[in-house]
Amino acid sequence: MAFNILKKAMNFYLLRRFISNFFSIRHQSLRRNLFGIDFPNPVGLAAGLDKDACYVDELSALGFGFVEVGTLTPKPQSGNDKPRLFRLKEDAALINRMGFNNKGVEYAKHKLAARKSNIIVGGNIGKNKTTPNENALADYVYCFETLYEYVDYFVVNVSSPNTPNLRELQDKEPLRKILSHLVEKNRLKPKPKPILLKIAPDLSNEQLDDIIELYFEVGIQGIVATNTTIHRDGLRTDPKRIQAIGNGGLSGKPLFNRSTEVVRYIAQRSGGKIPIIAVGGIHSVDDAIEKFKAGASLVQLYTGFIYEGPGLIKKINESLIRENHQ
Repeated sequence: MAFNILKKAMNFYLLRRFISNFFSIRHQSLRRNLFGIDFPNPVGLAAGLDKDACYVDELSALGFGFVEVGTLTPKPQSGNDKPRLFRLKEDAALINRMGFNNKGVEYAKHKLAARKSNIIVGGNIGKNKTTPNENALADYVYCFETLYEYVDYFVVNVSSPNTPNLRELQDKEPLRKILSHLVEKNRLKPKPKPILLKIAPDLSNEQLDDIIELYFEVGIQGIVATNTTIHRDGLRTDPKRIQAIGNGGLSGKPLFNRSTEVVRYIAQRSGGKIPIIAVGGIHSVDDAIEKFKAGASLVQLYTGFIYEGPGLIKKINESLIRENHQ
C-alpha cells in the first residue's frame, strides 16, 4: 500500500521534486568508488523489498545511493504459503519466509529497461525452488545473462533460509563451481560487471575463512554481509508467539551484533582487502557508523527502513558529512 501511494505521488512532478529535494543529500564527501562504480552515497536498499524492480524510480527519490532488486529467479514463482511475513514490534524485527516470490527475471528485465532514473542498481539472483542444487548453476547463469545489460552489479544469493537446501550452496565446493563459472562468463563480456556474494550470519569462522579464500581464488569483487538469521536468541517477543510463527529468516535489531561481527571478521582476516556491503539491523546513525568502523564500505537498509522510514537514509548521510568535516 505504501509503495503504491509512493508510485502515485511520483506521477506529480512538483511532488516528486519536493520528495527528492527533501530526502536526497548530495555531497562530494559521500561519494564512494567501489569495484569501479561511483556511488553517490554509501546508503543503499537491500534486496527483498523491490523484488521485481517495480519501484526503482520511486526509491531513487528517497535518497538511496543504490538499490538492489530481487532476489530474482529464472521462472516466476509464488513463494511460500501465506502468512509469511511477521512483525516483532517489541524487537524492531521481522521474520519472513517469503521464498523468493517474484515474477521472474524476464519481467524484472523489462521493468529495468523502462526505468527513468539513473540510480545504481544491483541484481540479486537466485535459483528456483524446484531446481535441485546440482542444477543450480544453470539458474544463476540464466539470471546473470538476462540481467547483464540492465544492472550495475550482481549479488549471488545462496544464503536465504527460505528456499529448501539453498544454504548448502554456501559450502566451499558448490560455491566455487557457481562463482568460478559466473566469473568466467563475466570475463567474456565487453564490460564485466562486479559480482558479489551474499552470505548468511550463521556461518562459523571456519566457513567464513572458506568464503575469504574463495574470494581471492575465484576473483569476485565483494561480499554482502549478511542475510537473515535462523536463530531466535535474546528476543523480547513472547516465546509462544515466536513458536507459533515458525520458520523464517529474522532481520532487524536482533541481527545487528552478529552481522557486524561477520563484517569485522572478514575485514580483519582479509587485511581490509575485501569490499564489504554491510546489511543487518541498521536502525540508527550509530548503527551505520559501527558497520563502517567494522570494515564496511557501503551499508544497506531493509528492516530499519520499514521501521524508521526514509528519514533514516538522510540522517545517516548528514552524519557522514558532519564527520568528514570535523
